[in-house]
Amino acid sequence: MARSVEFLTGAMTDSRRPFALAIGFLLVLMLLIPTAVFGQANVVGQWSILANQSPINPIHVALLPNGRILLASGTENDPTHTVSRAAVYNPVTGTFSLQSIDWDLFCNAMSHLPDGRILITGGTLQYNPFLGIKNTTIFNPVTEEFIRVQDMAQGRWYPSNATLADGRTMVFSGISDTGSFNNTVEMYDVTSGWTLPVTAPFVPPLYPWLHLLPNGKIFFSGSTPSSAIFDPATQSWTQNVATTVYGQDRHYGSSVLLPLSPSDGYRTRIMIMGGNTPATATAEMIDLGAPAPAWQALPPMSAPRIEMNAVILPTGTVLALGGSARDEDASTASLGADLFDPASRTWSPAGQSTIARLYHSVALLLPDATVWVAGSNPFQGAWEPRMEIYAPAYLFTTDAGGNVVPATRPRITSAAARVGYSAAFSVQTPDAADIASAVLVRPGSATHAFKSTAAACRRWPPGSSSRRRRTTSRPAARSRIRPPTSPSSRVSR
Repeated sequence: MARSVEFLTGAMTDSRRPFALAIGFLLVLMLLIPTAVFGQANVVGQWSILANQSPINPIHVALLPNGRILLASGTENDPTHTVSRAAVYNPVTGTFSLQSIDWDLFCNAMSHLPDGRILITGGTLQYNPFLGIKNTTIFNPVTEEFIRVQDMAQGRWYPSNATLADGRTMVFSGISDTGSFNNTVEMYDVTSGWTLPVTAPFVPPLYPWLHLLPNGKIFFSGSTPSSAIFDPATQSWTQNVATTVYGQDRHYGSSVLLPLSPSDGYRTRIMIMGGNTPATATAEMIDLGAPAPAWQALPPMSAPRIEMNAVILPTGTVLALGGSARDEDASTASLGADLFDPASRTWSPAGQSTIARLYHSVALLLPDATVWVAGSNPFQGAWEPRMEIYAPAYLFTTDAGGNVVPATRPRITSAAARVGYSAAFSVQTPDAADIASAVLVRPGSATHAFKSTAAACRRWPPGSSSRRRRTTSRPAARSRIRPPTSPSSRVSR
């Protein structure tokens, strides 16, 4: 018999070890447990190479509300290509649907709109030297159509998007259509289009790392050593907010907004790691709730990483994977993955891949709580078609005989199609008594070692009656904590 599980804010209590339930917005439960030898999968997780391969270079990818993955690759880092391509990958069936586009989306910025569509800014006008296009593209995941809307003021190649608290999208950086660095900010609204560009008082790196803060402002965490904050309300920048301990450019390293939780007032911490060539293994964290925010050194990763990926898991830990010690050099590939625990500030092993993941590699958290890993394009015209799945240790357990087996997972029979701010919502499950927590995960969009819409998880505990097996929870009350998002794929474990 299915029971109603409602969710509301509160402190997390893990007095036992039941499975956690992580929820996005469109609740679709999918199981994907590789049939390889488990080994110590319950300790470090398990890596598996998928039987199917990607038919296009997966340069920029985004998780769609239906659990599928958009690959917007354009001419795929190959100047001999005359056709700009994209694909939608279905992880459940292992199939791809391919299509061509009339403009080149290679090296764009991509993020999610509140209605579930994908906003794509910029792309490639010319190779070697590269120039950016002004195009703004919207992808509809229902019809799988690309639609060109109002152009930006200038071209952008290698820009970054950031979703704002009011549902608009900010775009920053990139190389323009004339070859200059575009250091303007533009903001897009689906009803009114683009605002006039506002020039920043500094020249940003390409693909800057941008994070929405609970106060509605945008934190620029790199890759340069000096951090800055942009206020969309005043359209102004505050520079020199903090300087990294590393003190050098962390290009093609990564940055994540660590999970926000109501139990600590949505304490805002940002973590950066890796980057540079020769690459560094160092990592740092800044607590923006501190009286005087400053970058603080963390223990290093197990290996230096440039062109890496970092993925926030439903447990609140951060998976660091891929990259190499020297840029685009597979002989120095960092095959071992690491798992960072923000609570203890420690790293632990997360298994080992057998495939070098370098430039243009990507990784996304999927609705079944596994991580999809693809791509590697160390030079023009050659790329890695093999795809992998990393199944974290939380998907495994041991049986009575001590053998490693897949862990029992919660079953969801129904759930709310939409969740409002500060409004209780229900999930029907026969496993309510065994659910320790719920996590909201924003679907990711990944390219060039950074996820422009990297999902910060919010964890709610079950408040429950043991007789009725009822737990209750509420999502955040403010869009600054969780930007408006359409129903999106749920991650559950």
